[in-house]
Amino acid sequence: MAKYLVIVESPAKVKTIKKFLGSNYDVEASNGHVRDFPKSQFGIDVENDFEPKYITIRGKGELLAKLRKAAKKADKIYLATDPDREGEAISWHLTQALKEAPEKMYRITFNEITKTAVKDSLKHARELNMNLVDAQQARRMLDRMVGYSISPLLWAKVKRGLSAGRVQSVALRIICDREEEINSFIPEEYWSLDGTFLAEGEKKALEAKFYGTDKKIAIHNKKEMDEILEKLKDCQFEVTEVKKGERIKNAPLPFTTSTLQQEASKTLNFSTQKTMRLAQQLYEGIDIKGNGTVGVITYLRTDSTRISEEADGAARAYIAAQYGEQYVSTTEKSVKKGQKIQDAHEAIRPTDISRTPALLKDSLSRDQFRLYQLIWKRFAASRMAAARYETTSVKIGAGEYVFTVAASKVAFDGFMSVYTQDEDNKKSNVLSQSLEKGMKLTLKELKPEQHFTQPPAHYTEASLVKTMEELGIGRPSTYAPTITTIISRRYVAKEQKNLYVTELGEVVNHIMKQAFPSIVDVNFTATMEGLLDCVEGGTVQWKTVVRNFYPDLKTDVDAAQRELEKVEIQDEVTDVICDNCGRNMVIKYGPHGRFLACPGFPDCRNTKPYYEKIGVACPKCGKEIVLKKTKKGRKYYGCEDNPECDFMSWQKPSEKKCPVCGSYMVEKGSKLACSQETCGYVEQRKG
Repeated sequence: MAKYLVIVESPAKVKTIKKFLGSNYDVEASNGHVRDFPKSQFGIDVENDFEPKYITIRGKGELLAKLRKAAKKADKIYLATDPDREGEAISWHLTQALKEAPEKMYRITFNEITKTAVKDSLKHARELNMNLVDAQQARRMLDRMVGYSISPLLWAKVKRGLSAGRVQSVALRIICDREEEINSFIPEEYWSLDGTFLAEGEKKALEAKFYGTDKKIAIHNKKEMDEILEKLKDCQFEVTEVKKGERIKNAPLPFTTSTLQQEASKTLNFSTQKTMRLAQQLYEGIDIKGNGTVGVITYLRTDSTRISEEADGAARAYIAAQYGEQYVSTTEKSVKKGQKIQDAHEAIRPTDISRTPALLKDSLSRDQFRLYQLIWKRFAASRMAAARYETTSVKIGAGEYVFTVAASKVAFDGFMSVYTQDEDNKKSNVLSQSLEKGMKLTLKELKPEQHFTQPPAHYTEASLVKTMEELGIGRPSTYAPTITTIISRRYVAKEQKNLYVTELGEVVNHIMKQAFPSIVDVNFTATMEGLLDCVEGGTVQWKTVVRNFYPDLKTDVDAAQRELEKVEIQDEVTDVICDNCGRNMVIKYGPHGRFLACPGFPDCRNTKPYYEKIGVACPKCGKEIVLKKTKKGRKYYGCEDNPECDFMSWQKPSEKKCPVCGSYMVEKGSKLACSQETCGYVEQRKG
């Protein structure tokens, strides 16, 4: 009997796949990559046309020996690594490392780990797709060139423990740019006016919003508001228009990697890393009581919303049986995208629609269940009919002004019977009154309210992923590792859901923008992603991409090397005296930022936190304000006498007092603004 060897990436898949195949199939795992660049060297032979130097990864020798032994016994070897660029590259590395005859090696891929999909993949075994391999090789080499060329410069500039990366540096810049926007944001005052009216014979009051005249009017300040209120004093209020209509809300598309990460963050409060870890477990196989181990979702790294005909048909049949024919979608949904979609993959969906979350609840952990339920509901909803709302819009005339009311109620819930998002759950404004044109209304109350515009929101993991996808930076497999890296390196701190730049992140971003503007340029990085897609499509040679990239990088590195040599950072001596030996302590840089250390090291190892004085007196107690950091590394300004004095500010305080209300002022970009938002006083900073 012929013997076959199937090699997968993850040991978790071995048990699942072994169950689907006969006794003449041996299933082994490579545990990810078996070969990579050496850690101690650049690993790319620049002189020899950028030839990569791969070595066996340390600790993988024993595993490779085991795989070689199994490969020798097999008549055919099926490489079943993940169905993406990286999976294709791992398979190629395995062909090189196993040293078996090429005619024995076959590549198989499956989008889901089910018996049907695995058996079907064996019938469609193919040769390696070298375009995919080359696209991954090029990505890996570009990342290596950036990391191994720039990181040593950062060590020289800001001391040890820092690193630069091709995609991570751009992600850091995006967050830094947003932080600058927030810090320089000046709130602007505006007002809203709500009216409460009573219709004759009705007990329930009608709430309406001030619109303007025939055009919308923005109310900027109290003076403008008072003028409007004065004109409304003696007005008659009358319904001038009642319009009824219908609004359609289309079902959502099934999940891609990016949209799954965003929705899991918003609704389940999962980090991108946690979402991917749980999705990997659901994909690789869950032990279902009575069924054994089976993969319950399709492949989790995808930017396609395509669904196979078989899965689409099964979903529509299930919906018709469970909810009724009227709930089945009659249209085909698709997404319009400028960038290339790796459409070999499907969207993320359950492998079997009839495997409902309720059926699997006992087989899944709490978090696995919550993520599976989200995926299942989203997929079911994507095959369902649109929801329909009955809408009513009312205009109320008041002299030259108009108030408006918009109301809606669900006429047909459609996909919302299965899946709703935050905006769907917001309470709809339902009109209980039967209003007609010409109806007179009695004014019960006018409620003017002052507001201030808000700065842009800090990035969350979800909104950063969305931005990276929109800008074409990174790919489905890179979002989570990129975010994890910048947080673990302490360039960015995560508090609640928000991402804040740390002092260390600001320093690194400043150097990258100064010395390597193209590396942190969003458009340049997106263009590189486009070139890698062209390599995958076979229209561009991978060596061409590398040849064009490296010389410019080397020029920048050489120039930065000269500049950095001139800017040698000396330890700054402070007036803080070492408690142990009486020397003046110096400022040192560590992986977590600046700290005070005794210059007598190693004889004296005394260290202290470093707080930089900003030369401004505390508005509460008159002592010095110092620059501090939260435990996670986010900068703020506080009193040196803390905890006795609890003064703190996220913005840098100024010595200048507000000429209007006397409060302290803070720096906002090129302006000074009163710290009391309700005051609103702003002036240009001098110097």
